[in-house]
Amino acid sequence: MATAAVIPSYNRTEAGSSQLEPAIYPDTGPVASVDAHTVAAEWIDAFNQALSNQNHTVVKELFLPGSVWRDQLALSWDYHSLNGPDKIVSFLQGAPKGSRLKFIEIDQSNPTRKPSLAAVDFKGKINGVASFLTLETDVGRGRGLVRLLQDSQDGSKWKAFTLFTAMHELKGCEETTGSNRPQGVDHGGHPGRKNWQERRIATENYEGELEPTVLILGAGQGGLTSAARLHQLQVPTLIIDKNPRVGDNWRNRYHQLVLHDPVWYDHLPYVPFPSHWPVFTPKDKLAEWFESYAHLMELNVWTSTTLTDAKWDDEKRQWTVTLERQKADGKTETRTLHPRHVVQATGHSGEMKMPSIKGMDGFKGDRLCHSSQFRGAQSIPEGQTKRAIVVGCCNSGHDISQDFYEHGYDVTIVQRSSTYVMSSKNGLDVLLGGLYEEGGPETEDADLMFMSIPNAMLKRMHQDATAEISKRDEPLLRGLEKVGFKLDDGPDDAGFFMKYFQRGGGYYIDVGCSQLIIDGKIKIKQGQEIEEVKPNGLLFKDGETLEADEIVFATGYDNMRGTARKIFGDELAERVKDVWGFDHEGELRTMWRRTGHPGFWFFGGNLALCRYYSRMLALQIKAMEEGIMKYEDP
Repeated sequence: MATAAVIPSYNRTEAGSSQLEPAIYPDTGPVASVDAHTVAAEWIDAFNQALSNQNHTVVKELFLPGSVWRDQLALSWDYHSLNGPDKIVSFLQGAPKGSRLKFIEIDQSNPTRKPSLAAVDFKGKINGVASFLTLETDVGRGRGLVRLLQDSQDGSKWKAFTLFTAMHELKGCEETTGSNRPQGVDHGGHPGRKNWQERRIATENYEGELEPTVLILGAGQGGLTSAARLHQLQVPTLIIDKNPRVGDNWRNRYHQLVLHDPVWYDHLPYVPFPSHWPVFTPKDKLAEWFESYAHLMELNVWTSTTLTDAKWDDEKRQWTVTLERQKADGKTETRTLHPRHVVQATGHSGEMKMPSIKGMDGFKGDRLCHSSQFRGAQSIPEGQTKRAIVVGCCNSGHDISQDFYEHGYDVTIVQRSSTYVMSSKNGLDVLLGGLYEEGGPETEDADLMFMSIPNAMLKRMHQDATAEISKRDEPLLRGLEKVGFKLDDGPDDAGFFMKYFQRGGGYYIDVGCSQLIIDGKIKIKQGQEIEEVKPNGLLFKDGETLEADEIVFATGYDNMRGTARKIFGDELAERVKDVWGFDHEGELRTMWRRTGHPGFWFFGGNLALCRYYSRMLALQIKAMEEGIMKYEDP
């Protein structure tokens, strides 16, 4: 009987998700000198006319074989990557009321957005015309981007290789920003009127008959950004968090934690980091910023608050939730509220994944914990030695190992499979350069350019990008291999981003620990599973025992669906779909979109993803509240 092939760890996916195939570049010839504006304008005119006339034959002819139309809320109330002309036409034909997208236009609001010659591949060998777009749908307006290439098989006609469309606002429900900003005062004689501070306190505490439309669990980047977007759409929203202060979800993490993403990638909506902000943000500084952000954006946040009960009424389409809130005076109040939406923004990773290993309860050392519970290494008295073992070789495992080393511990890091490693400088220069950097495009434009790349094409681009990073990092990588550290290049050799999207981990952005491993200052135990936790250390399958005073398991986190089960029970958990990993079209599953349970949403991701998708989540909720969209709508 044949045995099933073992999938290497670097190619594993979240349970039930799809293995994303890299896109194939079309065969195009060199581009002669062309008027980019004319090329874009002619294609857009033909597209708009075909769309208006529902001439799907012409629509099909305007797209290259292997092209992708990626859409976010402009064609439907979901996210789609329509792969190839046949899928595009089939989707348009299946729309019950015809295309919701009415037209697209060249974005002429800024000279940098005008049509231009641009490469569609990482190496810059496949060139065409790219143009920023504005668009209008039946209910909203938005932005997009088209990349056009010449079809060498059809008389060098210009056709779309990628088209990206995204709704950014609802007609009649625009954000209260810019020219639509609030007055802040109602001049005239109004006896008994309250000032801003009094109104703010009443709103924040939901006094009297006030009720939130949306309840958000978690005051991290997901909760804060989604609440900020909803607030600007005038949707009453309450965030609750079990911690005493906003930002504690970062404050309470390990002592030396600093973000691995640069400042240009991490801005929050409406209030970007100031120009003096460091490139990489320390965790406590980020916590302070989050706390300030909540105040500046007038977000309603109840800290030291837990959800004790939640019931959904399918008929009324609303929740009944019971909250226990510890107030500033130390007293606990119980409140019952009736939101129509609950957003679980407790972190995209879910509950900590702590292995159950024989002998754990018998460990006699100073500490055995999960990385999420690790607050930092202790100072060792002079003349003493302490031994630490860190199980897990991703960002947290390396950072914690480095922290132990810097405090004088004898440290061993345990690597059970393989890890994708790139240096912070080379990796981020290659992956984010030209988009998120000093003097780069406006953040909204950078987000648009990044999101406009369908994930299958991003994977193909990152195969080349990963090869370039490896070339630049060659001395570092060879040094790691020499001491027995096992490396991989990510899913299908596509590196960091694809590992993050496909399984949420399995990588290390090197900020110094790799050299410590190379130099033998941090030891490596590779390729062996743990057999047993001994009173004084770990016994491995190969029979070796490593002694330890402290053991930290940096073994990752479970799916958010598991957290939902713990908070809301089996009924909801069985109704929602799994989170993260790619669906059959190449979009991330269930996050920031309908979950399968009305009135319940998952929200998470890094700061950049939260910045971007907070708008998309808020638009869906606002559309439902205004009767523009029903939960069951396609």
